Amino acid sequence: MEFYFSAYSSPLLFGFVQAWIYALLLWVRGRREERLSDVLLGWVLVGMAFNIWEYMLGFGGINLLWNQLEFFPRTLGYLFPVLCYFYLKSQVNADFRIHRRDLWHAVPFLIYCTYHITVFAMGPAFVHNWKIKVVGPYHLETVEFVIGLVIDVYYLILALRLYRQYRAWIKTQFSETETISLRWFRNLLIGLTAMSLFSLIMTVVSQALGLDYWQNWWDELAQVALIYYVSINGYAQAQPGRRLNFGTNDAVMPPFASLTSVAVAEPISSEQLAVGEAAGVRATVAPVMPDELLDLRDKLITCMTTDKPYLDPDLSLADLARRMHTNPVVLSQVINTGVGKNFNDFVNEYRVEEFKQQVRNPDNAHLSFLGLALDCGFNSKATFNRAFKKFTGQSPKEFAQA
Repeated sequence: MEFYFSAYSSPLLFGFVQAWIYALLLWVRGRREERLSDVLLGWVLVGMAFNIWEYMLGFGGINLLWNQLEFFPRTLGYLFPVLCYFYLKSQVNADFRIHRRDLWHAVPFLIYCTYHITVFAMGPAFVHNWKIKVVGPYHLETVEFVIGLVIDVYYLILALRLYRQYRAWIKTQFSETETISLRWFRNLLIGLTAMSLFSLIMTVVSQALGLDYWQNWWDELAQVALIYYVSINGYAQAQPGRRLNFGTNDAVMPPFASLTSVAVAEPISSEQLAVGEAAGVRATVAPVMPDELLDLRDKLITCMTTDKPYLDPDLSLADLARRMHTNPVVLSQVINTGVGKNFNDFVNEYRVEEFKQQVRNPDNAHLSFLGLALDCGFNSKATFNRAFKKFTGQSPKEFAQA
């Protein structure tokens, strides 16, 4: 068999090869660094490669799939959205592993493969008659398409829900969330969704206008562009510097879960929390709190003001809990209920207040805003600007000029 290179086949071939090269690179790195997310992303790329290989071979003049392999499963199909979802789970939880209880996700794919392989094994003549007498009259191809669409939407919803939960969780656990926000995966979901919608539109247009094989290839070309984006950005994305474990301890209920935080209209006065007010950090009062939590809250404010742990750009809830000799769940309850903030806002407000003090210091006049921000515990310009605007209502430049 000789592959015919043309304006139609060559771009698809390049995308197909690109997907396999990066899949191999990801599998090697995943095995070397024991990172399941790389292995799964490699399989996602393989799934994308199989999505375009029918058109690639067809335009290349190779009719193997339509002659010798007619009706044999040709793509990962129903398994592809599962792989994308599991990839996200492995990214947000370094301890995630695929267990037997997860195998139900593969049931639709296994049923599909069993059906197609069974028919294929009966021979070419049987396949031909089956398509004429069963597939066509009962619209089985349409049924398979609709089932695939439902599965895609189902796992898209699961992935979006998990992603939103994860984004909310990191704000309660880490003072710096920029590098672990997984915006890359959000972009991947957007790309896959846009690709699915475009393919659906092309299918409808093709059926309505009777487009031939050569006219109905634009969605295949778009998938090549997506392969390049996913392979390059997926492989090059910065991995979290710490092990993320969302989905394991996040469901643990704090020992004082029944407490309700009642926010008052005014911030805590200097008489109530003199040290905290000296730092310029506003908090809300939770009238109903056990004495041990009230004591821990006061110790926390003192620690933040005197020891300044917020200067560590990688400070996490677990780090601060170890410093306070307490449990992260208890400390989270103290911050949420006793101060009225999540951990991320609690720490970043101290950093903003530190910046406000340092920028007024004449000795720092030679330093840039970004330099001062980094010294105050921020680790990126974007995070600093966002936090400063949130807590002051001004940009750093507006504040300095006031």
